Amino acid sequence: MVPPGGTTHIAEPADRTHSETMRVTGRPRGARKRRPSRIPGGPGTPRLPRAATTALGSLPGLAAAVSLVLCAHGVERAAGSADAGSAAARTTPAFQAARPPIVPRAVWLGDNARDQPPPRYDAEVVAVFVHHTDSPNGYDCADSPDIIRGLYEGQTLGRDWDDLGYNFVVDRCGTIYEGRAGGTDRPVTGAHTQGFNHGTTGIAALGTFTEGADVPSGMLDAIAALAAWKLGTSGTDPRGEVRLVSSNGGSRYAAGTTATLHAVAGHSDGYMTSCPGAALQARLPDIRTLAAGLQGRDTAQQATWKDTPNGIHEAPKRNVTQNEEQMS
Repeated sequence: MVPPGGTTHIAEPADRTHSETMRVTGRPRGARKRRPSRIPGGPGTPRLPRAATTALGSLPGLAAAVSLVLCAHGVERAAGSADAGSAAARTTPAFQAARPPIVPRAVWLGDNARDQPPPRYDAEVVAVFVHHTDSPNGYDCADSPDIIRGLYEGQTLGRDWDDLGYNFVVDRCGTIYEGRAGGTDRPVTGAHTQGFNHGTTGIAALGTFTEGADVPSGMLDAIAALAAWKLGTSGTDPRGEVRLVSSNGGSRYAAGTTATLHAVAGHSDGYMTSCPGAALQARLPDIRTLAAGLQGRDTAQQATWKDTPNGIHEAPKRNVTQNEEQMS
C-alpha cells in the first residue's frame, strides 16, 4: 500500500530456511532525507482513483509495483487527453454572428402536432439552401402562423412526411419562424433538398418569387441574418463554397458524388426545380454579402471560402434515413 504523501515500500518474502528469523537493521537516529518518489503516485504526480489503490493492495509485492506504474501512466495519459479535448472544445470560429429573433414552432403549430419520430442531427451546418413556399404573396404578416401550419399539414398529411421539411420559414415582414422540430440552435437534419439534407439547413421564404416578383428587403435581411448565424457556428464564409456528398440519385448529382456548391445556395442548385424562383435566386449574391458582413468579415476582400487550411468545407457523407428527403 502507498502511505498518504509517502513513498512506496515493498516487503520481499522472508527466507524461512533453517527456521531463521528476519532481522531488521536499525538506523542511527537523526533527520531522514526524503528521496524523490521513483514510482508515480507520490507527491507531485496525479493520484490514482481510490478503487485502483484498493485493488492494488491485494496484489503481491512486485506485481503491485508493476501495476501501480502502469495504472499511474494511464491516469497521466487520460489527464492529458482530457486537457486536449477541453482545449478543442473551447476553440470557436473567428467569424460568427448573433442569433436573430426566432418565433418558436409552438406559435404556429399549436395543438396540431402529429406523432413523429425523434429529430435527427448532423455534426454541423456548413451550407444553407434557400427556398420559396410557392404560396400567395399578398398575405398579412399576422396570418403567417396560419399559413405555415397549412404548409405543415400539406407535407405531413398530403405527402405523409414526418414533419415540416424546412428548418426555418421567413415571412415578407422579416419574421423568422422555427420550422422543423429539434431545436433552432442545433444542426437538425431537414427534408428540404433531396440529396443534400445533411450538414445543411433549409430556409423557406413565405411566398412565390418567380421572375418579376418583388422580394421584400425585410425578408432578405432576415434570411441573411439567419444564414450568418447558422454558418458562423462552423466557421463557413457565406460567400464561399462547400463540398457536399449527394445522398440520393434523384438530386442533380448521383448518389455518392461530391458536389461543390455555394455555401448559400438555391434549392435548384441541388435539385431539378425552379425553386426558389428566379427573383429570389437573383438576390442570393446580396444575401451572401449581407451575411458575411454580419459575421464581421471584410466584404471588400475576396471570400475566404472556409476557415480551414484547404479553404473548402467538406460535409461528411451520411446514410439516408426514412422520410427525410424532399421528393418534389
